[in-house]
Parts: sequence; C-alpha cells; structure tokens
Amino acid sequence: MITRMSHATVWVKNQQEALEFYRDKLGFEVDTDAMVGDDFRWLTMRIPSQPGFEIILMEPKPGYILDEESAGQLRALMEKGVLGGGVFETDDIQKTYEELKAKGVEFKGPPTTQDWGTATVMKDNSGNWFSVGQDKKEEAA
Repeated sequence: MITRMSHATVWVKNQQEALEFYRDKLGFEVDTDAMVGDDFRWLTMRIPSQPGFEIILMEPKPGYILDEESAGQLRALMEKGVLGGGVFETDDIQKTYEELKAKGVEFKGPPTTQDWGTATVMKDNSGNWFSVGQDKKEEAA
C-alpha cells in the first residue's frame, strides 16, 4: 500500500536558474544535485521544515521520460505561463508575501482572505504558478 509521496516534479526552463530561485528567493535547500550519465541532471530541493519531501526541478528534455514532441509541448506551456505547481503553506502569509515580493518574486496580487484562510498566487522564474496560503486555523493561533 502507498504510504506517502516523497517527490513531485516541477518543470523548469533552466535547472541552474531554478535552483537559484528556489534556494535564494524561496529559502529551499538542495537535497540532491547529481549528473546521471552525460546529460541528465537529477536536481531536488526541499523545504527545510518538511523533511522527507523533495521537489524535482526538471527540464523538459527528450530522452529520459519525454519524447521530443512532449518536451516541446511542455516548453510551450511554460512559455505561456499556464502551468500550476501546487500550494505552499506559511504560518504568516503577510510577512511571507512582503519578504518574497522584496526579493523580486512575482505575485498576481496581495493576499486575500477566503472562508478557509488567506492566500495569494506567486510565479516562479519558469512561469509556474503556486498558491501561497495560510490556513484560518493558523491565523487564529
């Protein structure tokens, strides 16, 4: 039986630039950075407070799991800025928003309050959109 998810892929335009964005702007840490063969880089990042879960920063290149057509389609979707990467949680949405915005992270707008909590949407340097939110339970604490 499956017990947990350990890795999730985020497609990026350039692994080195994505590493610098996720490390220097978002505060993630490199978990694995290894070459597999001559042209495949296995690059994973982790959120320091969430051990055991890694985000794979993967360029859409043909060969490993993609053919040329599929790699091209992924690159085209990234160029359009229409891929969504998931949801990041924070314990202080306003502070996180202000800190990341000061580092140059792009947002669709400031955090807004919903029935479940407060959130905003940010974009990474490859065009992937992520929700960043604070659960209402965390806001009350």
